[in-house]
Amino acid sequence: MADALPALRRLLSGSHEARPEDLPGLAMAAARLLGVREMVIYLVDYGQVDLLPLGGPGAPPRKALGIDGTLPGRVYALVEIHEAGGDDGYRLWLPLLDGTERLGVLEVDTAGPPSTQLRADCQLLASLLAELVSTRRAYGDAVELTRRRVPMQLAAEIVWSLLPPLTFAAPGVAISAILEPCYDVGGDAFDYAVNGGMLHTVVLDTVGHGIEATALTALAVSAYRNARRCGLDLIDTYRSIDKWVAARHPGGFVTAIIAELDTVRGRYRRISAGHPGELLLRDGRLVRTLATPTALPLGLADLDRRGPAVTEEALEPGDQLLSYTDGVVEARTAEGEFFGRDRLADFVTRTLSERVSGPETLRRLVRAILTHQHEQLQDDASAVLVEWRPPQAR
Repeated sequence: MADALPALRRLLSGSHEARPEDLPGLAMAAARLLGVREMVIYLVDYGQVDLLPLGGPGAPPRKALGIDGTLPGRVYALVEIHEAGGDDGYRLWLPLLDGTERLGVLEVDTAGPPSTQLRADCQLLASLLAELVSTRRAYGDAVELTRRRVPMQLAAEIVWSLLPPLTFAAPGVAISAILEPCYDVGGDAFDYAVNGGMLHTVVLDTVGHGIEATALTALAVSAYRNARRCGLDLIDTYRSIDKWVAARHPGGFVTAIIAELDTVRGRYRRISAGHPGELLLRDGRLVRTLATPTALPLGLADLDRRGPAVTEEALEPGDQLLSYTDGVVEARTAEGEFFGRDRLADFVTRTLSERVSGPETLRRLVRAILTHQHEQLQDDASAVLVEWRPPQAR
């Protein structure tokens, strides 16, 4: 039986000077050392509709695979391992995960049914390949070009370069996000950071569209990060972002939820700057919508002498908070029927109650919104789902 150690060594030693397009060849070299016929990397496209093969020297020819209705798609959606046999051998499908972020799937082509040991070895290789995809993609465009089904507009290029990963989990908390339309977004953005026992989050919706809105979005995200890294509290963070927005974009404004969650005690504090209130979800049902607004939109604070107000919510283990921009609930059919907050709450609670993960719930939410609006969004739509899950609640 082949040993996984030589294959892991081959991947690691070959990765030090590897370009992104070299990863498929490294995967094939590792496959031979592991005693399997082929290893093929598939990456998810930006819209999370298809799994697309990463090409490069030594990569076997493959076609795109849909996520909905295929076995590899199920592996991606539910983060499961599956295998399938045929006349030409067996294929083992494994999720490619960078932490908890779903990057795609790994196909392993074997001559016969994979043993328990081979499945475990392939999991190790899939984990390492996911890490290599994440680190190598910063040094070339192969990963980016693979993930794009159509050319990306400049405004979207700028926004995506600002965003953190769509999914992250740490002790006490999990966070998932979506952004649509992924190739032409301009005004929506989000950011988060987990520092010790505190999760810091912001969800932003900038007035306007196109490159002008993107410039304001980039300023707001950067000002938020600067305030956070300077140790400012919520009120001073609000004031700092507001100051920069007002100074650099007179007449412009940004709605936002600026929040922090104590991941040990479940204490959630936030400012709603003219933004839709978060949905508080508990045990598969909507508890309530949090108070909004508690401050004027960023850039307009001078119009309110009272200043921003911070509200606080005591969460229970397992509680989830869904923040969203108005493009989610205002998506409408040709007849003018809005997607609406009630439909949003019903869709999310129903999907989560089926034990579907947060990232997959939001992926399906995007598909439901696009279907409702016949694949043509009239405004950016983004959402962020935060779950408080202290160790005793897991």
